Formats: sequence, C-alpha cells, structure tokens
Amino acid sequence: MTEQEVRVCGLLLQEMFGAVVERVGTHLLRGSQQTLRAIAAETGTPLHLVKKAVCVLVQQGMCVFSSVGPPRGGVQYAVSVDAVMRRLRFPRYIYTAKALYGDAGELLVEELLQHGHMTMSRAVRTVADRLTSSMEAGRCVELSEVAAAFSRLVETHFLQRCPSVDETITDAPGPGSAPTLTDCPAQRYTLPRVSFTGAGKRRRSSEDREGETRPKRARLDTPDIEDAEDAGVYWQVNFERFHHHFRDQAIVGAVASKLDQTSSEIVRTMLRMSEVMSPPGAACTQPLSANEIFRALPPGYSISRPVLDQYLSLLVDDPVRPSTAQATAVPSCRYCHTIP
Repeated sequence: MTEQEVRVCGLLLQEMFGAVVERVGTHLLRGSQQTLRAIAAETGTPLHLVKKAVCVLVQQGMCVFSSVGPPRGGVQYAVSVDAVMRRLRFPRYIYTAKALYGDAGELLVEELLQHGHMTMSRAVRTVADRLTSSMEAGRCVELSEVAAAFSRLVETHFLQRCPSVDETITDAPGPGSAPTLTDCPAQRYTLPRVSFTGAGKRRRSSEDREGETRPKRARLDTPDIEDAEDAGVYWQVNFERFHHHFRDQAIVGAVASKLDQTSSEIVRTMLRMSEVMSPPGAACTQPLSANEIFRALPPGYSISRPVLDQYLSLLVDDPVRPSTAQATAVPSCRYCHTIP
C-alpha cells in the first residue's frame, strides 16, 4: 500500500474512533502482524488502551487476528486497508438499502454498519424504536414489519451471518491463543427462529435530557436483548453483494445508453434472476432460457415472445462481443461477460 492510502485510512480512523484507534490502526497498516504488547511498545500507548483500540477495529471488521505457533505463541493482529477505505462507501450502501427496501432497510444497514455486527432481535428492536420515535404521536412501527425488511435483506444476500466460534474443538483456547472461527456457507443466509410481537417504543423526551441516566439504562436493557432466542447469532453487511449490485446497475446503464430501455430491462431481469446464484466475482450470469426470461419480465413490459427473441438476438449479435461461440445457447451470460 502507498503512504497516501495509510494517511487517508488514518484520517478516517481518527474522525470516527479517535486518536488512539488512529495511532494503533496506522501502525498496523505500516507494519506486519503484531501482538498487543509489541503494538504498545512501538507506539508508546498503554496496553489497556491498545486492547480497547484493537477491540474497536475487530468489532468493525477492519482487523483480523491469528494465533502464533510455538515457541513464541500469542495472538497477532493486522488491519486491512480495504476494510478501512470501504467506509467511504457507507453512504452509498445506506442509500441503496433505502432505495430497495425503504426506511426500515436503510436503518437496518445503517445500524449494522455502525456497530459492525448485531443480532437480528437487537437490530429489529433498535430500528423499530428509531422509526417510532420519528413518527407523530399515536403512531408506531410493528416489530414484524422491520423483521420482514431484515428477512428480505438476508434473502437477497445483502446481510449475512458472521463467522462463529468452532464448537467442535473440544480443547478450550489458552490465554495466548485465538479462537477458531468457522463460516458455514449452508448457514450463512439462514434466519433464526425468532418471534417478533409488539411495536417500537417511543423515546421519551426526558431520556434525551438526562445524559447521565441513559448509559445506565442502556446497560440494563442490553441483557434482555442479548438473552433473546437468537443470542449468539450475529449478522453483518455483505459488502461483496452490494458491490455486485453496483456492477449490475452499471451494466444496465451501459446497455440502455448503447441500445434502448427495453434491452436494458431484459438485461436487468437476467441479472436479477442470477444475483443470488452467481458468485460475487463471476464473469457471467447463470445460463437462462428464453422462457425463463420471458416469465420473469416485469408486468409493465408487455412484449411478446417473438419480440423478446429479437432483442436476445440483438444482444447476442452486438459487435462488442469478442466471441461468438455458443452464443445462441446462453445469450445472457455471454453478453454480460463482455461489459466491464
């Protein structure tokens, strides 16, 4: 990485988390993986402050850790420059969630970006309270409504489960070793069984004025939330899925500018049908038949099947395609592959 990238990352860390986190973060960005004591010694920061700063970085998904083998032992930490720079895109992530899933989706993504990871029950209750507080007196938001938005974000892979501690390891990690985290793809987008009844609570005006009582009240409320049915199941924002969506939007815009709006809507439909089935870095979509595309078109585009075939042939025969092999078999993925 360049020194300019380190400086930008340092400014972001200082603005959002303070001087101590900035000092520890930039030190790890400039060097290699280090232990807590090494960070404290080289930065001149007290060890207890280093621990707090590293906790913040780990909580926000900007710091990774790994165990050091014998004879030295211990845990080493490293900061990812990409994870820090990603914070510049947070407003776009939030705006996209609002455009796709409304106010509830916007606030859910905002809360998860702010906290790094949260349980579903805590995120739903927090967002329901925020939405209720912003409404006029006598109105409220049901928890089930916010939970439905959370479910849609998970179904479309914009949210995913955080890796969990591997419970199959019987030996408890020692004081100088890191826990083993596992990421099960089969459970990554599986929602826990949580029942949401009731509505969000309106924040009383007295709570805003009593600054000293709010932290205590928050600590008292936290155990009730964490003891919910989904305790221990944490969720985070799937940044690759958002980037996948941004790429698809660029492809649709390129087709609209080169051909017409109907062609772009056909391409949008093909991308939407494959968005959760294709890997984030895939060069083409899943193979789709013309019948599948025709049935998936929005109701507003009442084009006939022969017209759809003509548009698909137009996309296949477009001169920007460098290859023509098997074009008629899989027109959708071949065309998407040609657009950067």
